Amino acid sequence: MAVVGTWNLENLYRPGGEFGPRDPAAYEAKLKALSGTITRISPDVLGVEEVGDPAALGDLVSLLGGEWHVALSRHPDARGIRVGFVSRLPLQVLHDIAGFSHPLSPVQADDNGATTFQTSRGVLAVRVEPRPGTTLDLVVCHLKSKLLSFPGKRFQPRDEGERARFGAYALYRRSAEAVTVRTLADGLLDRQGDKRGVIVLGDLNDEPEAATTQILLGPPGSEIGTVGERRPDKGDATRLWNLAPLIPEAERHSRVYHGRGELIDHILVSRAVLERVESVRSVVDHGLPSVGDEPAARRDAADSDHAPIVATLSI
Repeated sequence: MAVVGTWNLENLYRPGGEFGPRDPAAYEAKLKALSGTITRISPDVLGVEEVGDPAALGDLVSLLGGEWHVALSRHPDARGIRVGFVSRLPLQVLHDIAGFSHPLSPVQADDNGATTFQTSRGVLAVRVEPRPGTTLDLVVCHLKSKLLSFPGKRFQPRDEGERARFGAYALYRRSAEAVTVRTLADGLLDRQGDKRGVIVLGDLNDEPEAATTQILLGPPGSEIGTVGERRPDKGDATRLWNLAPLIPEAERHSRVYHGRGELIDHILVSRAVLERVESVRSVVDHGLPSVGDEPAARRDAADSDHAPIVATLSI
């Protein structure tokens, strides 16, 4: 068996600075909570998001039992957060990209007409070998947030027009990022998804039916729960399946926003992996706080505001 997961660690920084916990005690409490959850779910490979300080991830991994391997993207965002993997299996880095895929054009980013051709955070692809002769290619991403930021480091708009515009700018970028991740997945699948084990995971910052999430699926018509799910067709060579419908309904959320549960963290798999999925769950048994639009309000929080999403595979 192999256990694969994704978890947004929520602003993992060492104490101090603009975003880290204000004192060592809060930091130690967070490391204890995060390491306890990781130990409990016991992943073989875990995609991680919001690693603000590579040294902090090292502190976290040092609390886990056994030997672990770490790979981090070299492309953080303006706050310094990035994606990566922690794994019991050796990691071979395949790709670490930060530019939109060709032929996408830059997208508008603010009211002054500034544009960007970069993903919010780097997108990292690795290869592992769960058993001799069997490989899995995994992609971790963290798409542009729905939590909007405005000029002057504000998290509240001056008016509803500004909110709408910056919501659109975020959507433009998240859409281009989804296309970029899909393009990377296309290369790994190489039209052999029924034979190649490919997994795309991470914080997509939107729910399963959102247009940006749907971009990642590829050819439509065979989603889990439809009549085409177990009916092979030529689209299987390039298709990805979102495992969200396999999460028990009571657990089908990974964050609570203004009191409403939402599933914004996802695992998508190729046909070769879908055939080996034993179970999928959102690990919400430790409880999730309800969050709002002020990220700094949780800098001293003793856990993450996201739940890990974990899939068990018969490999």
